[in-house]
Amino acid sequence: MARYTVRFMKDILGENGRQAEICQSSLEIEAANSRDATEIAKEKFCQMERLKEWSLHADRVHVAEADFPS
Repeated sequence: MARYTVRFMKDILGENGRQAEICQSSLEIEAANSRDATEIAKEKFCQMERLKEWSLHADRVHVAEADFPS
């Protein structure tokens, strides 16, 4: 299984009127592929935040293979 870093991102409007992207949460997930990692992370994010739908607190999900030294 591969290891992935899954980040839940949200666009916000700052005090200066400029849009910024913030990370609501970052999870390390072991999964067979990035699609599975995304689904597992969505479930965990909902449990952590006590939500029924992840998109209530984030606009998008970024998935990347985790870089760990051998």
